[in-house]
Amino acid sequence: MQLIFATHNQNKLKEVRSLIPDSINLLSLDEVHFKKDIEETETTIEGNAILKAKTIYEETGINCFADDSGLLVDALNGAPGVYSARYAGEQKSDRDNMEKLLQELQGKQERSAYFKTVMALIINDKKYLFEGIIKGKIMPEKAGTNGFGYDPVFMPDGYNQTFAQMDQETKNSISHRGIALKKMVEFLTSFGLRAHSSKE
Repeated sequence: MQLIFATHNQNKLKEVRSLIPDSINLLSLDEVHFKKDIEETETTIEGNAILKAKTIYEETGINCFADDSGLLVDALNGAPGVYSARYAGEQKSDRDNMEKLLQELQGKQERSAYFKTVMALIINDKKYLFEGIIKGKIMPEKAGTNGFGYDPVFMPDGYNQTFAQMDQETKNSISHRGIALKKMVEFLTSFGLRAHSSKE
């Protein structure tokens, strides 16, 4: 099965490729020479994931999936949420975003938060959604050099390391993106079996 993953982000691509079975030929936007910038104009994580997947599918005609993720902080009424990637501005700097977040939480005792990922899959013009959520808290300062985004300041519940301190395998097994992707892979596996049996 061939699928386009709607991303130019090499870190995200590497993370997803490590979780996708070999039976799925995963293509990035760069590999299909898709250069168009998709403006994320929706007001929800689900909406942006669907928007990206629909745009890629309509432009290429190839089955595809797109994800959108957000960090939702309780003390900030769910911010940065859908604006997580550009929280500190359109430059989309991980460092700037984290610095703004830590500044907003300065002096606050309540630091609970959760990451949410929604994957929108389009196969043969049909849409499917898969969600992953991981709860945790925002640390007062950055720790770790792995991962990307808010990983250095997010510590998942039940662990004493931030995402950025974990190895890739550990993070993938519990992360919001890993949870959503596992659901999607299970669906694709059963979808492939159904498609195969229907041809026999």
